[in-house]
Amino acid sequence: MVTTVFVLSLVLISSCQQETDKPESLSTTKGVQNQEFAGLMSAAVHTSIKLFDGGTGGFHAYRIPSIVRTASGTLIAFCEGRADSDHDYGNINVVCKRSSDNGVTWLPLQTVAGTTLGTWGNPTSVVDWDTGRIWLFMCWNDADHSEFGGGDTDPVDTWGQRRVKVTWSDNNGASWATPVDKTSTLLPSTMTWDTMGPGVGIQTTGGPHPGRLIIPARRRNIYSDDHGLTWQYQIVPKGTDEGTIVERADGTLMRNDRPGKTIWDIAKRRYISTGTIENGFSEFTAVSALPDPRCEGSILRYTGDRSRIIFLNSASETTRYNMTARVSYNEGQNWYASRRLHNTITQEEAAAQGKGGYSSMTKTADFAIGALVEQRELPSNDNNNWSIEFQKFNLTWLLDGQPEP
Repeated sequence: MVTTVFVLSLVLISSCQQETDKPESLSTTKGVQNQEFAGLMSAAVHTSIKLFDGGTGGFHAYRIPSIVRTASGTLIAFCEGRADSDHDYGNINVVCKRSSDNGVTWLPLQTVAGTTLGTWGNPTSVVDWDTGRIWLFMCWNDADHSEFGGGDTDPVDTWGQRRVKVTWSDNNGASWATPVDKTSTLLPSTMTWDTMGPGVGIQTTGGPHPGRLIIPARRRNIYSDDHGLTWQYQIVPKGTDEGTIVERADGTLMRNDRPGKTIWDIAKRRYISTGTIENGFSEFTAVSALPDPRCEGSILRYTGDRSRIIFLNSASETTRYNMTARVSYNEGQNWYASRRLHNTITQEEAAAQGKGGYSSMTKTADFAIGALVEQRELPSNDNNNWSIEFQKFNLTWLLDGQPEP
């Protein structure tokens, strides 16, 4: 059931026109700019549905979301389908749902990876807008291993026990290639435990290699300059463990990551690093304006006639249940406006209902932001059903009456 949280009609403007530019691009045609302006002048919209319902579809819990919009406008929502428990280990598949109408309706659940037993996880997707191919990076280990061990599992303590896998689709996610193992070339020899993203990667539009595909991963950026024919990686400074990435207007890149425990204890904030693939990245530093409970977040370049970056995380030092979206107009130097996603209930009520956690965002073809957000189902215990909401909101809703600067 779709719940419309807030709709205020000021001017009736059609939003059925389809966007033609790349979601990360700063350059747009005049027609797209006009449509973008129409979107900003339209009514505020915020809707929410439970897209992945924990305890149904053959899975005890759904966690770790990733969402992209394909070149044809299809939304593909990925996540981990955890078969037997909500634990990070065991029998876990990567599953998805697809929508061709900007998230109004969705096709049934399908399995992307998991026909062989084991832990398939950390889905991190990216669209190549030049070829139309959707790439999906994942991690895999056997069901008898986990990061630290415990629960009848052994720790991942040897290189290669945690594998790098990649699959792709050339038909808008209707079918997926058999996952290919890229561990030998994409896992540094000094690493044992590994994570892709999780979330999404980007395709660059500027810099020395426009069209470059980049997947943020643990302590590195995985990238391709030949549309995925070959992949390699660049090491980034240590200290963080779950990464997001965005291209800035000048072609440089910014990582906005979940801090590791040591540096999180210092500031309890998000940590950023900036740089390029060619010249490296700066040390990670805390962002005072972005409190964080040490949880994954998501970032999105929202295109149009000017620079806009959207960031979403659990904006609290203590709880994952304060999901807040922010918008920056100066490349993430500061954040102009923010709004809680679950704004019709109190933060305490959101916490009681388990609304918050990991997230992923994409821009929809009708100029809104589509966000996947975790929900820990009640009653709270050590083995919950987890669900994932699809929330959709536009800039008018996010700005909440404020004019753009």
